[in-house]
Amino acid sequence: MTIATTIREIRDAVRARHRSAADVCREALDRIAALNPQLNAFNTVIADRAIARAEALDRDRDRWRDAPLLGVPVALKDNLCTRGVRTTASSRMLDTFVPPYSATVVEKLDAAGAVIVGKTNLDEFAMGSSTENSAFGPTRNPWALDRIPGGTSGGSAAAVAADLTPLALGSDTGGSIRQPGALCGVVGLKPTYGRVSRYGLIAHASSLDQIGPLARTAHDAALALSIIAGPDPADATSAPEPVPDYTAALTGDVRNARIGIPRRLLEQGVDPEVSRAIDAALDVLRSRGATLVDVELPHAKYAIPVYYLVATAEASSNLARYDGVRYGYRAPTPKDQGLTTKDQGLRTMYGKTRAQGFGPEVKRRIMLGTYVLSAGYYDAYYLKAQQVRTLILRDYDEAFSDVDAVDAIAMPTSPTPAFPIGERVSDPLQMYLADVFTVSANLVGLPAISVPCGFTAGRLPIGLQLTGRRFDEATLLRLADAYERDTEWSKQLPPIASR
Repeated sequence: MTIATTIREIRDAVRARHRSAADVCREALDRIAALNPQLNAFNTVIADRAIARAEALDRDRDRWRDAPLLGVPVALKDNLCTRGVRTTASSRMLDTFVPPYSATVVEKLDAAGAVIVGKTNLDEFAMGSSTENSAFGPTRNPWALDRIPGGTSGGSAAAVAADLTPLALGSDTGGSIRQPGALCGVVGLKPTYGRVSRYGLIAHASSLDQIGPLARTAHDAALALSIIAGPDPADATSAPEPVPDYTAALTGDVRNARIGIPRRLLEQGVDPEVSRAIDAALDVLRSRGATLVDVELPHAKYAIPVYYLVATAEASSNLARYDGVRYGYRAPTPKDQGLTTKDQGLRTMYGKTRAQGFGPEVKRRIMLGTYVLSAGYYDAYYLKAQQVRTLILRDYDEAFSDVDAVDAIAMPTSPTPAFPIGERVSDPLQMYLADVFTVSANLVGLPAISVPCGFTAGRLPIGLQLTGRRFDEATLLRLADAYERDTEWSKQLPPIASR
């Protein structure tokens, strides 16, 4: 017997004592042991710790009876600090780093009765679109092992898609939850910037990063968000907004919803099979009573260059701390390498540590970011990018607030299905364009969700993305849930999951 495919099934079974948390945990670990060698979804599995936690929940079942995630196995992206568990960001730089504290979201999962089973693979320091930029090798898509799972939360998406865990957390800087969610056929939700505490998240780009869930269904994503959302005194950027019961919003009623479609933005670069699946998905929502209207996002076409100026600049700043002095990887000393005294010195150690500790994509982004922040180029690049970022925000504000305001904006999550591993590694521009429809939500801080909406002829998943008003995740989840009620895409598992 495999683990249940949804959070609710597991939690309710454990609550009713039809199953024990320990049995659920062992079954999840057995599946991870069987499938992870093929998928490479996990960097670290904490089997003994997870079983001990599950057994403790069983012994004190009355105390935990009402816990919303009682006995649910959960995977964490390996850039979320977890006390006492190696946390690497899939980088050689942090290969042996064991945090002395846990991220706020990890503490909230623990308080909700979850059982954390391991840390998932990602693009190094969450920089990439395919989970190929990992010091521990690429993760493979459960639907096609020769294809990428998306990135940077590819390990988390693959874990949920292959039914290894019903819930995983990821981080989203430019689409890193939604895009792998789409390419692996699961739900991926990026909350509003500030909705979820970033305390304990290894930073990539601080004005863009946000933590969110990957799950089998919109209901599971809603339940997870209700748990991890909320203000946090440890994160000054977390918002003091009240957290609603997101599951209560899942009424199935979308008769008053207005969904905007930026048709001009979608005229080029979208795979025909993706376009057809998106049109069919919108027809389902229209049949439920939603109104489809055209919207204009005239500056969204500049989102990719703006994103790769802002994100690289912030990455350059954030990653300056990794110098081999206080923690993390340090290159062997010149004396250890048999070099002469003239080669020794702090500057040499810095250079060698960063050259050896960082992978090619991280180095590329550090160099780009340092360049755009340098004297003589700051105004021409970084400042200009921030100005265009404001124009993109105004476009969305207008769509959500004018006389013909919409409740959500729909587009593909990814312009193409998952591409073969290695196909774009030597072409960074083509790799960056994989995020063309996702980066805007990060630049403007809006919530966005990807929900499975079909397959290509080759059985590769396709995702529909919905972007909403600030702090209105409830509407996005309601639309996604309503769509799921009339379709079967979210219930389908890849062949590898039945082995």
